[in-house]
Amino acid sequence: QVQLVESGGGSVQAGGSLRLSCAASGRTFSRYAMGWFRQAPGKEREFVAAMTSSGSITYYADSVKGRFTISRDNAKNTLYLQMNSLKPEDTAVYCCAAHKGGILGSGWYSSTLEYDYWGQGTQVTVST
Repeated sequence: QVQLVESGGGSVQAGGSLRLSCAASGRTFSRYAMGWFRQAPGKEREFVAAMTSSGSITYYADSVKGRFTISRDNAKNTLYLQMNSLKPEDTAVYCCAAHKGGILGSGWYSSTLEYDYWGQGTQVTVST
């Protein structure tokens, strides 16, 4: 089991940057593929970015590709999301999640059903 705690959210003007962190408990963080999701008011939770356990493969939603970068430091049990060129439509609660384990099937990274552990989330607000 793993517990996840996000930090780094806040308010920023359009064009600005934020770096989110997701601290994981336990000694098995390095075994988990990880993802970031976000949920805006009145909308469904949506995939943002994901990364395999080794960090060798990353995935991004089209809406954030080229602006956001997912990374991890397995020695520090921490997942990151660097967000640049932020837009008002990026406003949401951002959550990190750990994959349930096992084989990574096709499209695993974007399905909330593939993740067993979720953090509480951190609010990101981008103003014009």
